[in-house]
Amino acid sequence: MFRSTAAAIAIMTGLTLPAPVAAQDQTLADIRQELSVLYVEIQRLKVELSTTGAPTTQIGGNTPLERLDSIEAQLQLLTSKTEELEFRINRITADGTNRIGDLEFRLCELEEGCDIGALGDTPSLGGIDNAVSVPTAQPDNGGPVLAINEQSDFERAEAALSAGDFRGAADQFAAFVQTYPGGPLNARAHYLRGEALESMGEMTNAARAYLESFSTDQAGDTAPDALFKLGFALGAIGQVQDACITLAEVGTRFPGSEASFDADTARRTFGCQ
Repeated sequence: MFRSTAAAIAIMTGLTLPAPVAAQDQTLADIRQELSVLYVEIQRLKVELSTTGAPTTQIGGNTPLERLDSIEAQLQLLTSKTEELEFRINRITADGTNRIGDLEFRLCELEEGCDIGALGDTPSLGGIDNAVSVPTAQPDNGGPVLAINEQSDFERAEAALSAGDFRGAADQFAAFVQTYPGGPLNARAHYLRGEALESMGEMTNAARAYLESFSTDQAGDTAPDALFKLGFALGAIGQVQDACITLAEVGTRFPGSEASFDADTARRTFGCQ
């Protein structure tokens, strides 16, 4: 086990290992030296993971949809890099933990009065727990899995909107997406927040909310209406060119949908070519 884990670390970190010797031939100083070398490599990894300056990501595009596509491309690239780095860190963590455990065992053998049985499990490097946690099973009712209180909080904000409390609804939906980031109801929460803002005449903020809704889930049930509402809101605040491009995209992405027919009507209203 020691030879295989040590070889894995050598490959990943570029560490040159000393020639293997039998455990009984090693001195206490030899083992402590190996531990020192390993901890130096861990510090090198920490340096590699630290930032070296401000991010340089450039978001291009002249329209909201073009900027959205650019953001998506950047997110995909960053996600790929993150997964690759996470895999490498997990391998180094597991192999390094195994090696330290092996060294601690041999160190205990060389020290008088050391009880090997009392060593216990070696803590994971960096405090990373490699054990796979098994989430508590939840009943499968065909719907999305929600956090505790998520459904009730959403319904409370929805009730405020239905009651005409547009400011309260907008604030509650804004708090909702912050409380449950990445939740399955977020696309609709952004959309309904946009409707609340639109009802108060805050069309610029409504356009941002509709864009958030569409970018959160571009293939969900809310996506066609969110894209249409975004185009309409852009036209209402005077960005007619962007509005026409966005409204045309509704028919392209969601042909035959009710939103596509509404978008065609809006395009005629704004005089789109």
